[in-house]
Amino acid sequence: MRARLVGKEFRLRSAWARSPERNGTVAWFGKGSKSRRPTADRQAHREDLAHLEQFAGTRQGVEAFLEPRTTVTHTTVLLIAHDGEWTRRRVDSPETARRWAHGLSIPFYDVQLVGYPQRMRDFNARKREAAG
Repeated sequence: MRARLVGKEFRLRSAWARSPERNGTVAWFGKGSKSRRPTADRQAHREDLAHLEQFAGTRQGVEAFLEPRTTVTHTTVLLIAHDGEWTRRRVDSPETARRWAHGLSIPFYDVQLVGYPQRMRDFNARKREAAG
């Protein structure tokens, strides 16, 4: 198969490359200036905030921890109760999470600054021991 450069694209001379759906071109590189958004995740929904509100309303000593956006997940809020029980849900933005926690009078922390509380790790250890 031979190719020739036409503008910024290579035109292929094979029958496969000349098919109507291929239009004789091959993409050598990505489309360029696409914003890099998390791909293995979904957007936050109202049900996520409803779950967080239900969790905060039925547990004592709940604190909110903001987890930053990564290449795989969107920004999340982790709620941790006094006994270490926790839940995590997506939020639209850090500012949305702050306003939501402030509206419910829940202490709000950035996990990058304060880390995860020991009670959460203790709760996870207790669950592992009970399961296994």
